[in-house]
Amino acid sequence: MPRAPGQFDESKRAAILQAAAEVFAERGFAAPLEAIAKRAGVSKQTVYNRFGGREALLRQVVEEQKAQITAVLDAPGADAFPEDTLAAYAEALLQRYAAPLTLALMRVAISAATKHPAVTRAIFEAGPKASRQRLGAYLRRETELGRLVISDPDAAAEAFAGMAIGQMLLSNLLGAGPDLDGAALHARARECARRFLLAYAPLPPLSANAVKQDVSPIGV
Repeated sequence: MPRAPGQFDESKRAAILQAAAEVFAERGFAAPLEAIAKRAGVSKQTVYNRFGGREALLRQVVEEQKAQITAVLDAPGADAFPEDTLAAYAEALLQRYAAPLTLALMRVAISAATKHPAVTRAIFEAGPKASRQRLGAYLRRETELGRLVISDPDAAAEAFAGMAIGQMLLSNLLGAGPDLDGAALHARARECARRFLLAYAPLPPLSANAVKQDVSPIGV
């Protein structure tokens, strides 16, 4: 089916974003748009018309990665099965931070933080910060539905992400971490979700007998 006037080919968009991630990881934030366009198989003008300059393109790369991680929070059944949803989020997060391309981009961002603070701030806001905010919104919704009891969903989102990533991210960035296969990442994500729910799930209602025992005088 022919595209409508002005409609952008989705496969071309994906190719540009993939090429941008690779070229930025290899050459840093100063990488020319020409190099990205050449790798994507499009013209420089196509890249510029669709995404604008380098900073806007880089932000879109990060937002795309964030969207892939947080998609599970809006999947069918996400509200009804918080353990499965949180495990899926943690696994997506772990897979992303275990990916060589992501780690290469993060190393570039760290090395550029002093000279390009606005760019690295934009990366943080479009990626990790936005991802945690989406998770916080999900936890807030689960609390309103009565499935979780969380007084500060945003802080809980930070805690959950930190528990999932743990030391793995730092060790991976330094090239010192063990390479975890898919099964190990899946098991780690599931355990994080289970432990998180143990901390924030509603307490089960006390039985009448338990209440009677609880209010009995000491020593009786």
